[in-house]
Amino acid sequence: MNASSPEATAPGPTGHEPAPGRIILLTTSHRVAPGLLSWPAWQALRAADAVLCADGAHPQLPYLREAGTAVEETSPTAQELVDACAGGRTVVVVATGEGEPALTDGLARLAGSGRVSMPELELLPASYDLPGARLLDLVQVMDRIRAECPWSSGQTHQGLARYGIEEAYELVEAIEAGDREELREELGDVLLQVVFHSRIAEEHPDTPFSIDDVAGGIVAKLIHRHPHVFGDETAETPEDVKEHWLRTKAEEKRRTSVTEGVPLGQPGLALAAKLASRARTADLDVPLPQGEGVGYELLALAVRAEAAGVDPEAALRAAARVYRDAIRAAEGTAPDKGQG
Repeated sequence: MNASSPEATAPGPTGHEPAPGRIILLTTSHRVAPGLLSWPAWQALRAADAVLCADGAHPQLPYLREAGTAVEETSPTAQELVDACAGGRTVVVVATGEGEPALTDGLARLAGSGRVSMPELELLPASYDLPGARLLDLVQVMDRIRAECPWSSGQTHQGLARYGIEEAYELVEAIEAGDREELREELGDVLLQVVFHSRIAEEHPDTPFSIDDVAGGIVAKLIHRHPHVFGDETAETPEDVKEHWLRTKAEEKRRTSVTEGVPLGQPGLALAAKLASRARTADLDVPLPQGEGVGYELLALAVRAEAAGVDPEAALRAAARVYRDAIRAAEGTAPDKGQG
């Protein structure tokens, strides 16, 4: 990536004047292990006439020096850096975490003056963030909060359980409302619960586990339950995929009943629909229990909805929102924006 442009570069030297040289601003990601630099970055470092870094504690410096690259700890001005490039020299600046804004601003001012023969300026990313790299930031922030925050340091799995339920409901509400910004935020809140519980789990005296163990477990599960993606099996339809999933899940869990693993504490309509789904998937013809009262009526409605591919909980919430709006209309109250 070449940052030089006709507007930012003064006319070059004439006659036998020495070439203005080259400045390479080397950037790295703190989310990538120090020393893991791209090959173009190592080539630039080895070919440079000088390598400069303003931060003596920069995490890359020990690895650069171990590789035989001499690094001068200095913070040159823009003019000093231009002078260091005189005679066609190449100077690499290992950027600090802030990206050297003062230096780049100074170089821009020199170039804009039109009075200085500017070196070629190149921005060279030496390491890149991979997808998901910001999750490392979340883990580090959670580590510090757990250690230093009086409230967070005292939390337990049991104490946080209600927040997990609340955040899951708020996520569903954001999905149903179609609010993209709210959806992004609520996904973050749910993710926080996962990282928070994983951090607490690290402190267990007998059976600790970390966020890496959590991630490793779900990765292994996804690979095992998708043999049509990671193995030799094929799946042409969503139904084929579901069949693969249920079969491999049954092999893993070794359950004796299709009802095992269905949490009884979930909302009633969702529970009824889940049980109906398990029975239908297993090709079990189970007559609905007969009884008096609204509970049996709701059970029949939930089973009917599941058979029709309708989520009864979502359907009831949608109807309840319409009912809420009708109540407010009767009150003469305007509907709340953003509540769906």
